Amino acid sequence: MKNVIDFTPRFSLQSQALNSEDSNVWAVSDRAHGLADKGEDVIFLCVGDPNFDTPEPILDFARARLGVGRTHYSPAAGEPMLRRAIADIESKVSQHPCNPDDVVVFPGGTNAIYAVLSCLLNPGEEIVIPEPMYIGYVPICDGLRLSVKRVACPAEKDFAFDVEAIKAAIGEETRVVMINTPVNPTGAMATPEQLHELAAYCRQRNVWLVCDEMYSMITFARRHTSLRTAAEELDNIVVIDGLSKSHAMSGWRLGWAVARGPLVDRLAEFAGATIFGCPQFIQEAAAFALEFDSYFVKQMRDAYERRRDLIVERIGKIPGLSCYSPEAGMFVMVNVSEVATSGQEFAEALLDAERVSVLPGAPFGESAVNHVRLTLAADEAELSRALDRIEQFVTSGNRQAG
Repeated sequence: MKNVIDFTPRFSLQSQALNSEDSNVWAVSDRAHGLADKGEDVIFLCVGDPNFDTPEPILDFARARLGVGRTHYSPAAGEPMLRRAIADIESKVSQHPCNPDDVVVFPGGTNAIYAVLSCLLNPGEEIVIPEPMYIGYVPICDGLRLSVKRVACPAEKDFAFDVEAIKAAIGEETRVVMINTPVNPTGAMATPEQLHELAAYCRQRNVWLVCDEMYSMITFARRHTSLRTAAEELDNIVVIDGLSKSHAMSGWRLGWAVARGPLVDRLAEFAGATIFGCPQFIQEAAAFALEFDSYFVKQMRDAYERRRDLIVERIGKIPGLSCYSPEAGMFVMVNVSEVATSGQEFAEALLDAERVSVLPGAPFGESAVNHVRLTLAADEAELSRALDRIEQFVTSGNRQAG
């Protein structure tokens, strides 16, 4: 009889890093889904997935492109039609002309960020990131084994963009600064002057400046200014954007990076080696969306603004809770420090008592530990119902997590 030897699986350090976040970001959300699966009436205010359907004309165009066989391999850097559409938009809003050859297409903004950081940093090298920051940066940086220096944007200053603090954090070991404007989760926006100053300083320090602008089309009182528009020189600048939020195309997985010079070649080579191009029909539908999107984007943006106003007004009337009115994005950060020991405790107890699922703030960074994030990706009736439950939860004193 042969000896049976047990197989012991071994995994890479990268996969271990991707699976070893500091906290279980989605624990409350996962528990909420479990309750909903059992038939309980749970209201979800945790995820930033637009509750709108992709506009019908975009769907029609995608169907048409499928019908003519646009289902084959695509160029690694992206379809010319889409790269041209992105370059046209960049050229219209900037004093710097943009060439289609400056654009590389990826399956989503997160993948674009992963590709950019993979091309710019070696394991152990330093990246500076303001926080609160998008949760998705954490596993990317962990997986690439980067040294992350976080810069706090304090809640007491409405999480405002702080150029001086970012500049002060840049040291001899810093290779990349990555910023996000408008910010997920806070909705804060950098001014053109701040972006210009930071771009010039990073160039002077021989540091790359990467800007995640995924919420660029969801702004309220003032328009978004792209880093590429604000910067005087572009050789150290990378801008990342996509259609997931602005066009309700999160499931289409389409994003891009805009850069200059040798980095574009590196990104195209990285895309060719790792994703072998994005689907043709999706890229062409995205190009169509960018050309004929103004009506649909405005409708969604106006709806988000109404929802923001509803949440801010209602939260302002609940004793012990507070929030500021975000300038952009799909979220409102609510300060719960007067009624709970942390955002985590509040979120867990709220789900237990009222079956409302919100996202604790701690995973976004230390600055947000006493906050919870509420999404605008729910209609006004659903938001009102959730806010009624939140008010009942706070005013009843039933805030002990179970």
